[in-house]
Amino acid sequence: MKTILSDKKILSWCLFDFANSSYSAVIAAVVFPVYYATVIVGNEANQGDLWWGRTVALSMAFVALSSPFLGGISDFARAKKKFLVVYTMLCVLATACLALVDRGMVITGFLLVVLANIGMEGGIVFYNSFLNEIADSEHQGRVSAWGYATGYLGSIISLLIALWLIRADHITFAWPMVAVFFAVFSLPAFIFLPPDGGKGERLAKAARDGFATTWRVLRRMWLDRDQRRFLLAYFLYEDGVNTVIVFSGIFASTTLGFTSEQLIALYLVVQVTALAGAFLMARPIDYWGPKKVVSLSLVLWVLVTTVVYFIYGKTFFFVAASMAGLGLGTIQAATRALFTQFIPPGDESKYFGVYSLVGKTSAVVGPMIFGTISSLTQNQRPAVAAISLLFIAGFVILQTVRGGRANVK
Repeated sequence: MKTILSDKKILSWCLFDFANSSYSAVIAAVVFPVYYATVIVGNEANQGDLWWGRTVALSMAFVALSSPFLGGISDFARAKKKFLVVYTMLCVLATACLALVDRGMVITGFLLVVLANIGMEGGIVFYNSFLNEIADSEHQGRVSAWGYATGYLGSIISLLIALWLIRADHITFAWPMVAVFFAVFSLPAFIFLPPDGGKGERLAKAARDGFATTWRVLRRMWLDRDQRRFLLAYFLYEDGVNTVIVFSGIFASTTLGFTSEQLIALYLVVQVTALAGAFLMARPIDYWGPKKVVSLSLVLWVLVTTVVYFIYGKTFFFVAASMAGLGLGTIQAATRALFTQFIPPGDESKYFGVYSLVGKTSAVVGPMIFGTISSLTQNQRPAVAAISLLFIAGFVILQTVRGGRANVK
């Protein structure tokens, strides 16, 4: 197997994660949500929060429901690379158009973000499905980790550029910057990833066969004891991860009094440690097995969510965030590598469509737990500690899953 430095397919696959992470950091997570809520909408009576929640909910629901079927269609039409290009360009164009959105253009901004999110998240389904093609089974764990690690690096670089633009009073230039960043660093993937092989079915027939086959895949996965239990475990602990990501900034600002600059610094710390975690655990995923690495990561997540309950100082919260970052990079890479072991050859897009369905619908239970406990107790600390139950449940169920073996003997 060639190294990451000499294999164009692997390098271009990793660079795609580097590219799309600019969108995740600047548009989806840190800068644009605040701008949309406070400037474009105006957050009087929390209307900005309401509209941003609607954009995320609608786009994620569309991706979650459509991903399994689009995966089936792309496999039958043999067009997953074409789908990757189309979804990516949709995100790039919608993101670039955000530069035209001004104060009060609520609906325009809403529609553009929905389209951009669909393009970004939908493209990830087809991006993930290339992993089995570009890496043999002995190296899939580390290649998966390399992808996430380069993605975190892309987040850091694009966010630093965005912050420079903000300090220069050119915040709206950040949106086309992300579009250019995403487009440029996606080009190697469009060029060097394996082409769509052979002549596939016409789109209409591929759609019919894709829908039918996807239902069979869903039924097959549900009837398979280990795949069903893995998906349940993944649903629970991914819900926990998503809840921590969504509420960590709110907890830091509300309970610990973090300023905006401190929150940005906190986000950068998490990205750096997530990058380190993904790189450090790249080889162990293959040599120890992805199941063991996911299990160790879940132990770390339980520790973090428990410790945060007792933290009252900002310095200690930075330490806890660093630990969470290590666990974030590791659990994402190892989970993807573990899932690839269940996929029959030729069904990559269909299976990763189901994987996306579970991942995108997982942020339901955790936020309800957090919000309910925080509201009842008027205290965010027990709400954070309660999230550890999702990690514990995911850990226990994962131990009953057969598989996750080491790829290197």
